Amino acid sequence: MASNQAVKNTLFVWEGKNKNGQTVKGVQNAPSEAVIRALLRRQGINPTAIKKQSGRAARKNKQKIKPVDIAIFSRQLATMIGAGVPLVQALDIVARGNENLSMRELIMTIRASIEGGSSLSEALAEHPAHFDDLFVNLVNAGEKSGALETLLDKIATYKEKAEAIKAKVRKALTYPTVVTIVAFVVTGILLYFVVPQFEGLFSSFGADLPAFTRMVIDLSEFVQSWWWIILGGIGGIVAVIRFFNRTSPEFRRGRDRLLLRLPIIGKILHKAALARFTRTLSTMFAAGVPLVEAMESVAGATGNIVFQEAVMKMREQVATGQQLHLSMQDRVDLFPNMAVQMIGIGEESGSLDDMSAKVAEFYEAEVDNMVDNLSTLLEPMIMAILGILVGGLVTAMYLPIFQMGNAI
Repeated sequence: MASNQAVKNTLFVWEGKNKNGQTVKGVQNAPSEAVIRALLRRQGINPTAIKKQSGRAARKNKQKIKPVDIAIFSRQLATMIGAGVPLVQALDIVARGNENLSMRELIMTIRASIEGGSSLSEALAEHPAHFDDLFVNLVNAGEKSGALETLLDKIATYKEKAEAIKAKVRKALTYPTVVTIVAFVVTGILLYFVVPQFEGLFSSFGADLPAFTRMVIDLSEFVQSWWWIILGGIGGIVAVIRFFNRTSPEFRRGRDRLLLRLPIIGKILHKAALARFTRTLSTMFAAGVPLVEAMESVAGATGNIVFQEAVMKMREQVATGQQLHLSMQDRVDLFPNMAVQMIGIGEESGSLDDMSAKVAEFYEAEVDNMVDNLSTLLEPMIMAILGILVGGLVTAMYLPIFQMGNAI
């Protein structure tokens, strides 16, 4: 309900005097000007001017809420609570200091829910798009145990580590994608604009062209005649992939299984999934969440449906009394022996959270190294691929000229 109400609110720009007589300014989302005045007076501010912000200006000031914003929010809130600031006041301070207007509105909505009698975990649960089950469960555990500051700090660390891994994976996938797109664009430009210039020149020769040159010219004529079908086909393929990716679990399962089998990229994705698995397990277990209950959040955090289904099956085995490392042993294709042994040691010694964190750090470092090595490897590969494409087309165009020179 709170989220829907926030959408109907209006953005106001206000100016006023604080208790020290200083002029303060800001923006606030609220249903009416009267609500703004009440909120400002409650904060010890005497409003002197309040006006609605235009729709265009409001859209300009609004930014999308990113996972990193949620991580910063967790860290700031943990610091405030650790300093002894009451929760409602802490939320107000964090909101007013946030430059992202959308994030500020979200925090103020949460603050309003708490003032209405909700707990922090209940207020966060009203916004599942920004606070997932893992986040809400950890906050709930912190509220029940009286260690909210510690749990918020752990959440912030977890979010920062998770986003760092995601950034590395995106970087690993971006390089080959960029190489492919650049190769297609350069080849298309040469075939559509450059090769036809040579074709007119060759038509005056009155001699048979080399097979390689003829092939390139035929390809150029095809691109000129059917470029719209080529672009439409590429767009159609992308649209179909996105549709099935959104609607078909079988398609996503096949996609993730294929990605794990790719050379180099597959290893990076595999190690990233292991890092997320162990990092989430460590965070949940350290918060005192029971292992069986934690496994569901762990499964969703792996970012790969193959791992997700495997973890859910492991959860069923753990629920019947089997140790976690023994259920991991049954899936040697996903969980390397080192990870299994470390988790086993953690279970036997009662330090599963610490051991899981060490495994996560190991695989996070592995992902860092592999992505850096991939970047170094792909730079010369980009030059080589573009050189072969451009060089091949140039050679095909100049081959008849070379043959004429030899004949003369």
